[in-house]
Amino acid sequence: MRSDFDFVGAYVPTLALWFVISLAIFVPVDALLTWCGFYRRFWHAPLARFALFVCLFSGGALVMSNH
Repeated sequence: MRSDFDFVGAYVPTLALWFVISLAIFVPVDALLTWCGFYRRFWHAPLARFALFVCLFSGGALVMSNH
């Protein structure tokens, strides 16, 4: 994987691209889990949301780094 890419004339780290992709995946998953009442099971719902995002972000980055 390249370490950066050209976006409108500016070099952006690939990690920033994966952050945006992870955020695009996280938003509908978070809405679905909120609708299902999943976060009511946690003492600190924002911490559970953050943990979900970290898992998506790091898992996706690991998968992309192996290709």
